[in-house]
Amino acid sequence: MSIATTLIVVSDRAAAGERADETADLLRPVLAAARCDLQHVEIVPDDREAIAAAINLAAERTPLVLTTGGTGCGPRDVTPEATRDAVDYEIPGLGEEMRRRSVASTIHALGSRALAGAVSGDAVVLNLPGRPQGAVECFGFVAKALPHLVAVVTGPVSDASHESPKA
Repeated sequence: MSIATTLIVVSDRAAAGERADETADLLRPVLAAARCDLQHVEIVPDDREAIAAAINLAAERTPLVLTTGGTGCGPRDVTPEATRDAVDYEIPGLGEEMRRRSVASTIHALGSRALAGAVSGDAVVLNLPGRPQGAVECFGFVAKALPHLVAVVTGPVSDASHESPKA
């Protein structure tokens, strides 16, 4: 069974139509390989309220919500704050693992503020980098954990579902 997924692209320029975003096209085969069905792609500007609203709407439609962009340290990078506005609680291990693995490629990964969280009963939300290849790479670092997390968050789950999966 595949996990219905929404991708929210956070970019002022893409939202204004000034540039095309390649992230959905690059992520689609990686998502499919991880048994995630990309059903919706939204593009929103780097605006905290717009991002939080898009996350809330996406969480009503699909149990996995991915964002890309706005996770750095720039003045318009507000995706983590918007995610905190939308989720009921954080799932810190996903962001920690993405940073841990990404630093092998670039020391700049230490500036990532990407996080993940849950909208209880509805969805797991995961922030990915704005650079399309970085989004693909980081999704791959945590993809195996997502089916279990989505099952637990959207519940109910049996005790057997808490067994440790093989890495």
